[in-house]
Parts: sequence; structure tokens; C-alpha cells
Amino acid sequence: MPKIVSLQKYKGSTWEIILDDDEHVYLSSEIVSRFSLAEDQEYDDDDWHEIVVENLYRKARERALYLLDYRDYSYIELYKKLENTYPEDIVDRVMDKMLEIGTINDRRYAAGLAKTYVESRNYGYYKAMQMLRQKGITKQIAEEALEPYEESTYERLREYTEKKYSSYLDDDDGIRKVKNALVRRGYSYDVVNRVVKDIIEEYEYED
Repeated sequence: MPKIVSLQKYKGSTWEIILDDDEHVYLSSEIVSRFSLAEDQEYDDDDWHEIVVENLYRKARERALYLLDYRDYSYIELYKKLENTYPEDIVDRVMDKMLEIGTINDRRYAAGLAKTYVESRNYGYYKAMQMLRQKGITKQIAEEALEPYEESTYERLREYTEKKYSSYLDDDDGIRKVKNALVRRGYSYDVVNRVVKDIIEEYEYED
């Protein structure tokens, strides 16, 4: 049965616990207070295990909140980040807590990413979908996030092409390179062909 022989403030909100077998354990003040830890107290193995587990959970929870202070994460992204350091059962508890308090919301996260990919980076549907999936967003939620942009694909692609590539559309080689570049950005070949064809025809008409 573990027995606390020394309980001393260590750094910040951390306490150093020395057990009777000379093991040094570092626990948060929250855990020390919650379990009313004190010198000369003995604990059976199950009770001490609970204390250690709860301290580990607290550390993992704080780590998750720290990461989320800097940017949003999808459920899968954050899970993978935590599981590099903490056991699966601890990570499961932390993720349940993050969902409960609303710090993880894949739909909200996906909507923000979709806006960035489509409006700021000018990605087509397929590229934006690929990027969302790489962030750990499910296919269904990614599709929902991208749906509002589907009807405006032609207009957005035309504006982008005219602004960035209009000077390259004066010969077959340039046209081919422009089309390939737009397809690489995630636009379907059909809409790329239509946009390029319409721009060329308009320029020819103006000439």
C-alpha cells in the first residue's frame, strides 16, 4: 500500500509526492485538494491508481485546451495529437469532454476551412474535399461544408481564370497549360473547358 512520506509544493500548481518506496510523483494542486492528500496517509493500490489516472486525465485535458487555444482541430486531428502522449482510455475521456463543452465541432471547423479553401485559395471542389479529408473531416461533413459553393463554381473559376491566366490563352500550348493548372486546383475538366472556351470566345468577339 503506497504511503505518502513527503508532500511539498514543487513548481507552479504542481506538488511533489514522495512515497515510502522513494518513488517521486508529481500531481496538480487540483488533484491534491480533490483527494485530500496528506503526509503519512496510506492508500490501497486501487485508490492510488485512481489518483494517478485522474491526474493524467487532467494533464491531457489541459493539453487539449491549450492546443485548441491556438487553432481549431477536427475530432480525429486532436485525438491523434493526444494519443501520441496519453493512453487511449484517457484520450477517449478527454475527447468526450471536449465534445460536451463544445470546443470540438467538426461541422463548424469544416465550414471555416471550406470558406478558406474556396474563397481565399480558389480551390475547386475536389482539391477542397481532399484538404478537408486530410484534416480529419468525414466525407459527409466535408460535402455539407462545400455544398454552398457548388452553384457559384463557374463564376468563381471564371473570375479567377481571367485574373490570373487570361494572358496565357492566346495559343494552344498556353490553353493546355492553363487547363491543366486549373484541374490541379481541383476543378472538374468539364467546368474548366467551359470557362476557358467562354473566355476565349468573349475575347475573340471583343477583338
